This record gives sequence, C-alpha cells and structure tokens, in this order.
Amino acid sequence: MEHVIVGAGPAGVIAAETLREADSSASITLIGNEPEPPYSRMAIPYLLAGQIGEEGTYLRHDPKHYDKLDIKYRDGVVERVSPDSQTLFLAGGDSLGYDRLLIATGARPTKPPIPGIDLPGVEPCWTLEDARKIAERAKKGSHVVLIGAGFIGCIVLEALAARKVRLTVVELADRMVARMMSQIGGELLKRWCELKGVTVLTSTKTTAIEARDGKQGGLRVVLGDGGDLDADLVVCATGVLPNMDSLEGTGVATDQGILVNEYLETSVGGIYAAGDVAQGPDFSTGEKVVHAIQPTAAEHGRIAGLNMAGRKTRYRGSLSMNVLNTLGLISSSFGLWMGVDGGEGAEALDEENFKYLRLEFDDDVVVGALSLGLTQHVGVIRGLVQTRARLGGWKAELMADPHKVNYAYLATNLG
Repeated sequence: MEHVIVGAGPAGVIAAETLREADSSASITLIGNEPEPPYSRMAIPYLLAGQIGEEGTYLRHDPKHYDKLDIKYRDGVVERVSPDSQTLFLAGGDSLGYDRLLIATGARPTKPPIPGIDLPGVEPCWTLEDARKIAERAKKGSHVVLIGAGFIGCIVLEALAARKVRLTVVELADRMVARMMSQIGGELLKRWCELKGVTVLTSTKTTAIEARDGKQGGLRVVLGDGGDLDADLVVCATGVLPNMDSLEGTGVATDQGILVNEYLETSVGGIYAAGDVAQGPDFSTGEKVVHAIQPTAAEHGRIAGLNMAGRKTRYRGSLSMNVLNTLGLISSSFGLWMGVDGGEGAEALDEENFKYLRLEFDDDVVVGALSLGLTQHVGVIRGLVQTRARLGGWKAELMADPHKVNYAYLATNLG
C-alpha cells in the first residue's frame, strides 16, 4: 500500500507516524515544501523571543527519525492531484503515485489589500524564513507596528515585546482577540497590554504603508483616522487561508477548507485531509468548521493515519479551544463561549486584578467558557465541556458563583 502525505506540519508528521505504527510494511512518503526539517509554526514566537534556537522548533529532534521509521521524506511542491490516475504532479516535472493520499498542507497568511503591503520590511510571521527577516529589524528600541490582534497576532505580540521593541498594535475590530474573547475580556486584555508599555489601537484601520523619506528602509503606516505611525518593521497577522489550490478540478468538495466526514475522508474515496486545511466536524455543534489550532491538527493526523491504515476510527469533532499568554496574562476560551439561544450565562469580574470568568449553559450543561487571569479552572472547564456532564443542582451554585466550577466538576465526575 502506497501512502502519500502532503504537508509536513504536526498533522502530516503524526499521520505518518501513526501509519507506520499501524502498518509496518506500508510505503509512506511525507512531502514538505520548506528547506528546514518539519517544524511547528507555533514555536516560532519562542524562537523570536530568544527562548529556543531554530532546532527547538523542529517537531522531531533526531535527524534520523524518519529514516528509522522507514518514512521517505522529500521536499516538493504539489501542483496538481489526479484522482483518476491516483497521481501527484510536482513542480519541476516529477510525479508520484499513491493508493491513499492525505492532504495536510496547512494554511498560508492572508495578505490584506493595503497599498504598500509588499514593501521591504513588511513581513508575515509564519515561516522560519519570516522569523529570520523579523529578527533582523526587530532590534531593541526599534519601532514595530503589528497589524492584527487576533490569536496569532497576540502570540506574535508576546515575542516582539520580549525583543524590547517599541510596539504599536493596530486592530480593525473593536477589541483584541475578538474571535475568542468577549467585549469585557478583550478590553481587559487591551488595558493590560497598555500597562506593559504596548500601544493598542482598536477599531482602527490601516489604509496604506509607505516608504518613509529620509531613512533607509523606514516605513510609515497610514491609519484610517488620518494619523500615521513611523516604523522600522511592520508585521502583518491578519489571518490565514487553507492551502488547497492543488485540488482544483479534482472533484474534492471544498468550502472554507477541504470538507471531510467523521473519518476525515474527503468526497473522493482514498483522499483524506487533516489540520488547518480540513473542514471537519465541530464537537459542540456538529457543523463542519476549520479549527486552525495545533491540538486539532495533531488529533486529525492521528485519526487520519488510523483510517488510511484501514483501522476505521470515528472522529468525535474538534473542540474550539484557545489558551493565550499575553505578557503574563493568561486568557482562555472553550466551546460555545458566546452562548447559545435559550441558554444562560454567569460571570465573575475583578477588573482591578484583571480576573474574569464566564460560563455559558445549555440547560444544566456547560457548553462554553471564557477566563482571564485565571488558570486553576482551565482543565476542569475543558472537562465539563467535553463530557457534557449534567450539573443538576450545581448549575444554580455556578450561576451564583462561577468560581465553584472545580467543585462542580468533582461532584459531577466523581459522584
């Protein structure tokens, strides 16, 4: 059996390893399209912060890891897939046959339609090569503008602040991390960042980026309110799009990502998808969504690998889950944190100490939660959401005081 995996991020690597464990005789080829060994993009901010070297981003540190597992690793860009002939066509003219194929090509950063976005000194923060370019300009005391304060933007924010730059964040939404945090939480996070010396401009549009006269490599960021910001570096973190161009004309169904069923198989038999490129079942709603987070990618890889090996395994669905450390303030969101129709919510707020906890209920089941400045509740909240435990009388207790969630978890799970 010839298995080919396109994409050497966490989903692809774990799928290859799972396949080898499940089938000792299968042929497995893993295709990456960057010159470095397979690495984790989520480790790049730690590299920029100086906490690890480049080798610290590698998913597996033994240089012979893939050889030992008899996994053929090769560089290449897949330009086209032909399901009829079960063949991949690569840039440069090479082709490769497969029996079962996994698309784990991940995503790429979006490039917003801002004049000047392609100027030197305007960088995404997505690859190791991006990190090298950022490190060249993000010196102590340099002026850096970060466009975007979503989940990825706030991870990059942490790394840039560690480099002791003069940092300004420009965010179009009315709050930071708008997709994982309520208005209260987003405003607390903004105030925290400002106390730490970071300027945060929310509800602010970037209208242009220009080369600055009189300074080699200098930039000016023009804002929608008529103001502007000088910068030595502009980092753009405005979202990502799945890499699925190679599937055009294949009949593989796509939407916001590659549509997959509960076995992570696409609409074309023998072709699977996993990770940031896959649009699969959501744990909370059953709808098909893209959850571009590493825990989902890792579990996708494992489940896809088992199914490709013939060990039919159902995927329960990915849980929307984000945990973020922003300059020492921990924030987290789980499941349907924005609530459900007909549901109820309870919250506890300590603005002075940057502590916030919000629980969302559907009947007597916790379906979502937010927290800020609190870490002792994170594991039990995830457990309550994932087990869909019925709280009974404990719901009233939590409506009165959400901080009792640890006790509710113990009572409902241990009787």
